[in-house]
Amino acid sequence: MTAVPIDLSRDLEVVFDNPTDLITTSALLDLVSQDWLNRLAVEAVARRLPVYAALSYDGRLELTPAEPLDRLIVDAVNRHQRTDKGFGPALGPSAAKTAIAAFERVGYAVTHGSADWDLGPADHAIQTEVQSGWAAAARGIGDPPHPEIVDWLKRRRELIAAGRSSLRVGHVDLLARLTGTR
Repeated sequence: MTAVPIDLSRDLEVVFDNPTDLITTSALLDLVSQDWLNRLAVEAVARRLPVYAALSYDGRLELTPAEPLDRLIVDAVNRHQRTDKGFGPALGPSAAKTAIAAFERVGYAVTHGSADWDLGPADHAIQTEVQSGWAAAARGIGDPPHPEIVDWLKRRRELIAAGRSSLRVGHVDLLARLTGTR
């Protein structure tokens, strides 16, 4: 088997030039546009292929203990999630619901469930990385103001270092399969 790089935003259909039994994605659907997702659904149903999509972010971010700026940071992250990631305006937090509807429209039965990341006090490194990413997303959006983002991240890092921080990042996994004849 040989790996072949493909620009999925432009050449999605090329992926299916070789025999395929299953379409899988991980942490992708929240980065793509409605149009791209519709193309994927059309290509999948034309080939009668099942689709398994793991880790579609659904907009839920919960931080414990709560900090005064948490809600503003979460809102900024969710706005950032909707910016173009190379596929057009990203679905962001609406990806899972949109994907379920898109696959059902083309005749698929869709099974889905929560696949949240639950990070506890012992998960220092990943919490630091995730929250640093959120701060960068908020800076990219420009809201809240930069000094407030810096202060928020400093307080969050202190909580992580003290072993007092937990967070949950909402994700959904889904499996879409054809039912009946189409």
